[in-house]
Amino acid sequence: MRRLGEFVARCRERGIAVTPQRLAVIRALLASENHPSTDEICAAVRRRHPHVSLATVHRILEQFCEVGEARKVTLLHDVARYDGNVEPHHHVLCVRCRRVHDIEMPEVDKLLEGKTNLGQFALLRCSLEIEALCERCQLAEKRMHAQRSHHINPRPAE
Repeated sequence: MRRLGEFVARCRERGIAVTPQRLAVIRALLASENHPSTDEICAAVRRRHPHVSLATVHRILEQFCEVGEARKVTLLHDVARYDGNVEPHHHVLCVRCRRVHDIEMPEVDKLLEGKTNLGQFALLRCSLEIEALCERCQLAEKRMHAQRSHHINPRPAE
């Protein structure tokens, strides 16, 4: 709720109209814990606003990214995924199920602390994306390997 109030205040400061559609999109984005796609956000928005189009949701999300109200997370994905957490943080992405989780890594942040450029590039922000296997996918992989070895080396009949 606090983040929603801050969002409304920042929109007003920037001269961006606070429309029911924009509010519905930011609510859906902030309520999600899984870095949703445009389609997922649109489905959530349509529960209250059935006439909002996918194109409208996409346009609003892109505008949010432009003004710093959302971040786009796209690595390993066929479609853009969005993050309502615009505070500095990093992501760990499961290469199997494609879930995305926020992760705090102060030691990584310290690497660039105080730097304003990297060679000829002006440093704006840093977001590390780590490819990994989540716990659920690790367990599924272990079960799959166990089943394979059971079929390859069946117990001898007694």
